[in-house]
Amino acid sequence: MKKPASTPKNSAKKSSLEKRRMAPLATPSDLSSEGTRDIGGALNRLLADVFALYLKTKNFHWHVSGPHFRDYHLLLDDQATEIFAMTDMIAERIRKLGGPTLKSIGHIARTQRLLDNDADYVQPLDMLAELQDDNKSLTAFMREVHDLCDEHRDIATASLIENWIDETEQRTWFLFETSRRGDSTGH
Repeated sequence: MKKPASTPKNSAKKSSLEKRRMAPLATPSDLSSEGTRDIGGALNRLLADVFALYLKTKNFHWHVSGPHFRDYHLLLDDQATEIFAMTDMIAERIRKLGGPTLKSIGHIARTQRLLDNDADYVQPLDMLAELQDDNKSLTAFMREVHDLCDEHRDIATASLIENWIDETEQRTWFLFETSRRGDSTGH
């Protein structure tokens, strides 16, 4: 069977299609290239921190012990689930802006600002305090990204960050309240 002859119009379409297929992962955006670069970079740092916080929260969830085991275990599992849900939204927002995302555990390790905790044993209240501090730091990082989004008029990313800040502040609050020592009556 013989292929139909190419017309100039068909050749132009084919050429355009081939260029798009070979183009880098540059999603079209109305933001400036500087805005895309700056916000994408800031979101990747945030993504690395969120992955680090997720793994630390799961680590503490797996290794918590003591008389409040069940309460702490369930709290940390709920928080880890909430934190993990942020990762896909952050990565997809980076891609919507036309930027590349983190690609590996090594990339996360090189990018994260939150510290890991590889200790064999951590006291339960120390776990809660450390996670509280990490969530407070994450809130501060998100406020910085929000300011950057405002500079570049990226309303959609700023809006997402506002919700994540609220979730993170709630985690901080729960960790604070859970770690408070009661009085002698247990209240």
